[in-house]
Amino acid sequence: MSNQGAKLFGHPIHQMLIVFPLGLLATSVIFDLIGFGTGNGKWAEIAFWMIAAGVIGGLVAAVFGLIDWLAIPTGTRAKSVGLWHAVGNVVVLALFAVAWFMRQPAPDVLPRSSFAFSVVGVLLALVTGWLGGELVDRLGIGVDKGAHADSPNSLSGRPASEQARPQTHGGMSGYAR
Repeated sequence: MSNQGAKLFGHPIHQMLIVFPLGLLATSVIFDLIGFGTGNGKWAEIAFWMIAAGVIGGLVAAVFGLIDWLAIPTGTRAKSVGLWHAVGNVVVLALFAVAWFMRQPAPDVLPRSSFAFSVVGVLLALVTGWLGGELVDRLGIGVDKGAHADSPNSLSGRPASEQARPQTHGGMSGYAR
């Protein structure tokens, strides 16, 4: 099976789309901070609509991410990293959706609990974004038909051309990262 996934004009659709929800959701937190600092509820209201657009955009990007993940060869390190990336991003979207619902029915009023959900969502998005970067930049998923889907973790200091070492832990198999 090829690891090419969904493409448009030769470029991965998921990678084209993900910048929008990621930017909207991260910027909503910045706008909330400005709202806290100025006491102006308009910033919270703008963040409210940014969260809505970001969650919808994230759901659209997730469809193409799933298509890409299904195209990754089974049993590879890339398949595992992709699963963690996907599950983490579902949690990110859920955190922001909860934050959005907590702002009902007054989007110009920001409950601190809603802001906390958003901050946790952004922090988790940093981790899942790194995992997505690992898939593309280190493992070449969606970039090259000859992607090395079992390259070691980029934090390992080992070259990407090296294959991750299969290992077992208590009867469970996996890959040395």
